[in-house]
Parts: sequence; C-alpha cells; structure tokens
Amino acid sequence: MASKIRTFPGGGVHPHDYKYLSNDIPIRNAPIPPEAVIALQQHMGAPAQCLVAPGDEVREGMLIGKAQGVFSANVHASIPGKVKEIRDIYLATGIRSKAVVIEFEGEFETGGTAEGDWRSKDPQELMQLIRDQGIVGLGGATFPTPIKFTIREGNKVEFFVINGVECEPFLTSDHRLMVEKTEGLLTGVEIVSRILSPRRVLIGVEENKPDAIETLNREISKKRLSIEVVVLKTKYPQGDEKQLLKALIHQEVPSGGLPLDIGAVVSNAGTIYAIYEAVALGKPLIERIVTVTGPALKSPANFKVRIGTPVGNLLEECGGFISTPGKIVAGGPMMGFALADPGVPVVKGTSGILALSEKQTRPGLQTPCIGCGRCVVACPFGLSPTALYKWIDHQEYDEAMSAGLMDCKECGCCNYVCPARIPLVQGMKLGKILARKKKG
Repeated sequence: MASKIRTFPGGGVHPHDYKYLSNDIPIRNAPIPPEAVIALQQHMGAPAQCLVAPGDEVREGMLIGKAQGVFSANVHASIPGKVKEIRDIYLATGIRSKAVVIEFEGEFETGGTAEGDWRSKDPQELMQLIRDQGIVGLGGATFPTPIKFTIREGNKVEFFVINGVECEPFLTSDHRLMVEKTEGLLTGVEIVSRILSPRRVLIGVEENKPDAIETLNREISKKRLSIEVVVLKTKYPQGDEKQLLKALIHQEVPSGGLPLDIGAVVSNAGTIYAIYEAVALGKPLIERIVTVTGPALKSPANFKVRIGTPVGNLLEECGGFISTPGKIVAGGPMMGFALADPGVPVVKGTSGILALSEKQTRPGLQTPCIGCGRCVVACPFGLSPTALYKWIDHQEYDEAMSAGLMDCKECGCCNYVCPARIPLVQGMKLGKILARKKKG
C-alpha cells in the first residue's frame, strides 16, 4: 500500500457523502420481479436487435438482443418466462428504447463453465467471451468493454487501473463488492491482465473505505498477486478516469484523447466482477449490485438485482418511505438522473437508486452571476464554467467549443459551489447538443 494518500492536483469538491446509510449493509438478493422490462438500449452505440417476439418462451441468460455494430452490446433475459410484449419505454436518462417485457414463470437453470477453465484460453478467446456475455462498463457510462480492451497495433498497456473509488455521495455498491466479493474481483483482474499484459496493475480506493483496502491487501498477499492497492483522498470527482490517472500515475489524458494514449486502461470494479462471472462462471450480465438508499427511505440496502427489475420494486423492498421524497434519482446525486416514474427498470448502468428528502432537493433562488470564480476553482478539468455558460446562453457555440466545452464531464462541481444557483451543468449539456447540431 502506498504510504502517501494521493489525489488529483486541482479542483474538485467534498460534499457530505451520506455513505453511512448503507456502507455497512451486506449485499442481499433482491426479489425476482414478476415482470422484467429489459431495455435493448443499455449501452453506448446502436440498440441491440430484438431476437424474440410476444409469446416466445425464454430461459434465464438467453440472448434476446444481438449487438448491432462495434459500440453495441448483447442483451440477455434476466429471468425465465414468456415474452409478454415488446414496447417502447423511457429510461432514467430520458433515452427512448424498445424493451422486452418478460413474465416470470418456470424454473431457473444452473450451469456455466467450471471455474478455472479461463486459464487455458488465449486473450482473443477471453475477449470473445466478454463480448458474447454483453459486458459493458458498470460505472455509469456503459461503454462496451471489448472496445476498451482492444489495443491498437503499436500501442502497449503500461497501466491497468481498477477504479474502486466510488466517489459519488450515497453509493456503496462497489464498496460492498470489494469487501464481500474480493476473490471473484481479483480473479477478474487476473483475467483482464491476461488480455492486456500490463506492466503494472493498480486498484484505486478512497480512504473512506478502510475495510475494503484491508481486505484487498490481505487477499492480494494471500494469492501472491502483483497488484498495488493505492489509497486516495476522499474527494469528488476522484473516480473520473482522467482524475484517477492524474492521481495514480501522474499523467494527463490529452484533450479529446483516451487513457490508452498515455498507456493506460481503466475499468470499474463492478465491471471487473462482471467479467469474472462471464468468463469463469459462464454467466451473462443479467444482474448487478445496486445501492438503494436515501434519508427518505425506511431501510437502505445493497441489492444484487436482476436487470429489468422496476425501481419501485426495490423501494418497496426497502420498506417504502418514511417521508415524502423530494426526488427519486437513478445513480448518484452529482451526475444521476431524476425519475418521473418508479416503473423505470434497472439497466446495466444503474449503480444506485436514491430517495432524497424535500430539503435536499429544494431549489434555491437563481440570481445573476456575481463573478466570484468559485466554479473556476472547483472545475477539475481546468475550465471556466461561467464563461462557457455565457457563450452558450448567447448562442456563441464556436467560442464555447474553442474554450473546451467538449472537455466538460458534467461532473456537477460547478453547480455544487455556485452561490447564484445557475444551472451550469444543464447549460453545458444543452450547449454540447446544439454545438453538434450546428456543426452538422
């Protein structure tokens, strides 16, 4: 373990994290939903092609959506049953998607490849298994994992980084995974290391997870693995891959570039565990760990949830509300999306469901910018959010683009510190859309 606690050099904020609500609560299985609503758009890129029709019987883990194009991903049935209908739904992100609605019936099957078989496979075979099982990034971006692990000719991976930071307030699913599923997680790291052949393997964990740090170090020592656990300062957005690489290897990803441009590949801890299950156990990505928490909720929990489970089912399993929530959010409070309908299903990228109090979500009165510069100081990407917002507001998109608009990760630090309550992040989102339209 590194003796010095590391962090990225500039910007960032430290909001109250509320992790105490669920960080000591062990993972338990969520109830199987009577009806699973499985979206065919759970990844970046084109929606998966639907392979089933109403009335079809499906098995657990059966391929029901085939990847279309390089940036697409396979989708599998999370429960056995009968296809009730194919319908359009809106996801938490506002994206419209076709969804396969499966009514639960029948029995679950057991099976999969024997653990350890992966050691006899070459990197190409391992990559194909990851592709077949529909693995995408579980940190929220849902970037198809095989694309991230495809190394261009002439490039070499110096650093393979496992992101165990989980810097968003409230979320503890990765924390619990590192504590409870350590052996599987480390096997996943070995699998990916076989594919990438990195010079160094690093796991970044914030200092507010001492039990995870201790457990990882103990198991790494027991298995005699060449993996370094690096302790990071508790600061948001430490988990952004650009900031994580600044903290761990002291190198910066170039504007518009990728971590591979500096010889690095970064994967979320949940993604690595999903790779373990896919390759060592022969299990597609049909469930994931989700934190369901918040001050308006009676009994917060960490669940292993079948993809397609309606959010409302999880809220009920937590005992419902102890007060009227001001907002239900999918993801973390800094970068998550407010839900208008508790019938929205859990998808591969759903890391948490938050029931926030009315006090926490009460909007402040927006006033004109006072030029305090707090947003500039807080921006971890070295941007001037107030200047970008003004250019976007005046439809001067070329100026905004030249000033680094596309480098904005919409992390929310500027919103968090703005005393004028200006919706800076929403302005950046809109500005990007309109700038792309103008560019054609």
